[in-house]
Amino acid sequence: MDESALIRHAANGDASAWEPLVLAHQQAVFRLAYLLLGDPDDAEDTAQETFLRAWNHLKRFDQTRPLRPWLLSIAANLARNRRRSAGRYLAALTRAFRNEPIPATVEEKSAQYMEANDLWKAVQSLSMSDQQIVYLRYFLDLSVAETAEVLQVVEGTVKSRLSRALEKLRVIIKQEFPVFAERREGHES
Repeated sequence: MDESALIRHAANGDASAWEPLVLAHQQAVFRLAYLLLGDPDDAEDTAQETFLRAWNHLKRFDQTRPLRPWLLSIAANLARNRRRSAGRYLAALTRAFRNEPIPATVEEKSAQYMEANDLWKAVQSLSMSDQQIVYLRYFLDLSVAETAEVLQVVEGTVKSRLSRALEKLRVIIKQEFPVFAERREGHES
């Protein structure tokens, strides 16, 4: 069955149709929650709550639209609420760097760790809305259209917000993390 058929069956109470949908989207939902919360246990709780809420409101979901942006929107809202109420926000950027090739030397590993740490601190300096747009586009690799749907804004707004967030990030890196900026420039040469 395709996704729209599974959604239709699940909306009519078929739990066996909901399971493959959860499996298809659970990694993206967890990753977004983790990026926003920084804690794997909180992210797991948020992901579970996301799927419970989605299941409970599936009858109201517009089945002509893709499911993932809707789920990510729910997850983002839950994570924001959890973050606000819990006051927790731990480092998660290094997780995004795990997909890089394993460095050959201790020096390379150390340099990558320092870069990841500096970049994480720089991203943390951004406002929550700027952090969120950077995470959605670059860490979850969502398209502009998908990001717009998650944030419930038009695509042009995503592009302008992303441009402003990246410019702020460049300024922060140059001012507060000059060693990181120099290392990056050295890599690009």
